[in-house]
Amino acid sequence: MTEKTSSTPTNRPPRRQVRPIVEHADGTTSRTPTRDGRPLLNFKSPRVTQPPTHLADMSMDERIAAVTEMGLPAFRAKQLSTHYFVHHTTDPEAMTDLPKDRRAELAERFFPPLLSEVRRLRTSNGDTIKFLWRLFDGALVESVLMRYRNRITLCVSSQCGCGMNCPFCATGQQGLTRNMSTAEIVEQVIRANQVIAAGELAEDTSADTDMLGNPAAAVGSEADEEQGEAPAQGSGSAGGTTASGAGTTRTSGQAERVTNIVFMGMGEPLANYKRVINAVRRFVDPAPAGLGMGARRITVSTVGLVPGINKLAAEDIPVTFALSLHAPDDGLRDEMIPVNTRWKVDEAIDAAYNYYQVTGRRVSIEYALIKDMNDHAWRAELLGKKLNARGRGWVHVNPIPLNPTPGSVWTASEPEVAAEFVRRLQDAGIPTTIRDTRGQDIDGACGQLATAEED
Repeated sequence: MTEKTSSTPTNRPPRRQVRPIVEHADGTTSRTPTRDGRPLLNFKSPRVTQPPTHLADMSMDERIAAVTEMGLPAFRAKQLSTHYFVHHTTDPEAMTDLPKDRRAELAERFFPPLLSEVRRLRTSNGDTIKFLWRLFDGALVESVLMRYRNRITLCVSSQCGCGMNCPFCATGQQGLTRNMSTAEIVEQVIRANQVIAAGELAEDTSADTDMLGNPAAAVGSEADEEQGEAPAQGSGSAGGTTASGAGTTRTSGQAERVTNIVFMGMGEPLANYKRVINAVRRFVDPAPAGLGMGARRITVSTVGLVPGINKLAAEDIPVTFALSLHAPDDGLRDEMIPVNTRWKVDEAIDAAYNYYQVTGRRVSIEYALIKDMNDHAWRAELLGKKLNARGRGWVHVNPIPLNPTPGSVWTASEPEVAAEFVRRLQDAGIPTTIRDTRGQDIDGACGQLATAEED
């Protein structure tokens, strides 16, 4: 297929087509690993030891059963849950409403250590913090905390590594070590809330603009502006009314906390479906059973595991859904996103549209713009046609300039190319906003920090 031209004829030749290849630490490249001619994909976590059971792994009924087994009254489960999900603490000395002679025992039973901080990188203006965590078995994962004008977003990991084998993704090239537990996912949010409460995230942020100088779509913005909703006003846990002033993330009488969670960190969330959904339930369960967040403030992103998308649609938890598409044509997407050899572009888009039909929640299409690989104008037109074929008003596209690894052979599209890509989509009636590129100065792309630490 040759690149289409705009309505104004030009004599420019079609831009070249670059094919995706795997980059290695020594600067060499190779094709995506295959088995019997098919890309290697790992949908199941190896059978490995999981961390000790934590309070966040349990439902409230299970917590009650656990405390009564210890010979304590059932209401102690609510007290423990309040300390964790409302006050964000696991320190037994802070739990003064518990029997003094049982505090250490309760903390040991319900709050085994899950995350050890290895490194913390902070942007120059302090509005973005990236964490590298070591888990109980030595595995490394990352999370990123970002302040925006009207929200505080945390990008969480759901797997140690990833089995999807996408060649341009640092995490994808690590392979899959194991699935993270429900509590390991939840603990990333609790630790982030502790950092916010300690005043370690900048109190203000400058306006985010994209590579074209226009207002950029923030990570997590799928939940509000794109749905036509009011700005986020705190997690809503433990009651309280919103403080006056547009764009605040503080609730009256409470410290600031994470308002939006995005499953866009390390791993494929739908390949760890059970634990991810349990974590989502902890996020949306009313305090003190959970964090008391609105489901719309949680974004689950996938590269296109169609059965998982359909299962998510049937959960009756209307989280915001994002499909990482990155190419509208099967020829290229087979190479960029190897799971496309299992479920093709149209199957993934059909599943995304089904999510919209079932939940009424507008879907986000993520599209990493990579120079000369997938940023051709004809691809924008093809994407627009495919999305419009399902209907209008059900989808929003977020082109994302690639956040490359230092020295990478991949790079972001040129601004004028990105502008043309966006224009073609908007001309097709598709709402399109370029995503911001937070954290470039702190190895913000998923998997970069963990890869560097392992090297």
